[in-house]
Amino acid sequence: MKVLFLTMVKINSFSDRGIYTDLLSKFHEEGHEVFAVCPVERREKKKTEVRKEKQGTLLQVQTLNLQKTNIVEKGFGTLAIEYQFLAAIKKHFSEVKFDVIIYSTPPITFSKVINFVKKRDSAYSYLLLKDIFPQNAIDMKMLKKNGILHRMFVKKEQKLYSISDTIGCMSEANKTFLLQHNPDIDAGKVEINPNTIEPFLFNQSLEQKQTIKSKYNLPLDKKIFVYGGNLGKPQGIDFLLDTIASNTNKAVFFLIVGSGTEYNRVEKWFQNFKPNNALLLAGLPKQDYDLLLNACDVGLIFLHKDFTIPNFPSRLLSYLEMKMPVITATDSNTDIGAIVEKNNCGYKVISGDSSAMQIAIDKVLSDEEHYNKMKENAWNLLQNDYLVARSYNLIKAKIHV
Repeated sequence: MKVLFLTMVKINSFSDRGIYTDLLSKFHEEGHEVFAVCPVERREKKKTEVRKEKQGTLLQVQTLNLQKTNIVEKGFGTLAIEYQFLAAIKKHFSEVKFDVIIYSTPPITFSKVINFVKKRDSAYSYLLLKDIFPQNAIDMKMLKKNGILHRMFVKKEQKLYSISDTIGCMSEANKTFLLQHNPDIDAGKVEINPNTIEPFLFNQSLEQKQTIKSKYNLPLDKKIFVYGGNLGKPQGIDFLLDTIASNTNKAVFFLIVGSGTEYNRVEKWFQNFKPNNALLLAGLPKQDYDLLLNACDVGLIFLHKDFTIPNFPSRLLSYLEMKMPVITATDSNTDIGAIVEKNNCGYKVISGDSSAMQIAIDKVLSDEEHYNKMKENAWNLLQNDYLVARSYNLIKAKIHV
C-alpha cells in the first residue's frame, strides 16, 4: 500500500520522534510505502526538495512562514500552502498511485490537494482532526465572528470534512463537539483516533537524573513541575505565571521549556519578577528535551480558559511516557483533565482557579506512595490508549488493498 501524508508540521527526518513520524514509521514497519509532504518555511531559505530515507520519501515544500510569525503572513501562508503542495505533488509524485491520503489539521486548506489525489488515484482520505479551526481563532479573538475571513474559513472547513472518508478525533469530547456543530457530517464516518506514539523507555538512574538537574541549575531537593512545549496565546500563559507567583509549597520548583509567540513576554516576566522557585529555558533539541523531561517529576498542561473547542495537547503523551503525574489547567470543554483523573494519574483544574491549582499541587506531593502509584498509572494509560499501533490499525482497517 502506498501512503501519502500531508502536514503543516516540519518533518526533518522520519527517524525523528513524534505523533506523525511514529505513525509513518509504523506504516513502513508493516510493509507499506510512505510518502510525506511538509513545509520548509521561508525563514529557512531552502528550496523545495525530495529526500529518500529508509522509512520513506520526504517532500519538503518551500512555503511562507507558518509558525511563530505575524497573523498576516500566517494567514496568507495557510491559504497558499495547498497550491504549493499540489504543484509539488504533481511535479515530484506524478508517477506514484496512492492508496490512502492521510492529513491533519491544521490547516483546513488541503481540499484541492486531497480532491486531486482522490480523483487521480481513487485514494481513501483520512483526516486526523488535531485542531478545530476557525472556531479556535474565534475563541482566541484572532478572527471576527461572522466576518469575511471567518465565513471563508468555515466553507473551507466544511469542504474538508465533506471530502474526508473518515475523520479521526482525538477524544470523545472532540467527536461530540464536531458532530454537534456540524450536523451535516455522517456520524458513521467519525471515530476516535487519538494522538499516539511509539514510546521509548528511559532508564535513568537517580544519579543520572541529578546530573541532568545540575546541568540546568535545577534544585536537587525539590520536585520539578515542568511545562514543556508551545508558549502561545492558546496556552493561557498568564495562569502559568500566576501559578508560579502564588505557589506556597516550598517543595516545588517550576521549569518552563519552550518557544512561541509569548516567549518574549514570559522572559520579560522572569526578568522583572526574578522568581526563586522557577526557571525558564528556550526550546531544546528533542533528544536533550527528553533527557531533561525524564529528570522532572510532574507534568503541567495549560490551555486558555476561553476555549469552547475541546483541545487535547499531545504533550500529555510525553509526560505519560516519562511516567509523570499530570496536572491539567484548562477550559471546561476539553476532557483531557477528566481522562487524567479517571485513570488516577493526576488532577484537573479550571484555568484561572488559583486555589484549586494550589490544592492539586499539594495533593500530588501529599503522599509518596500515592505519587509513585500515579507514576505507574501514567505509564499504564499510555500503554492502554495511546500506542501508535492503535492509530495504524484504525486507518489500515479502512483501506481494502
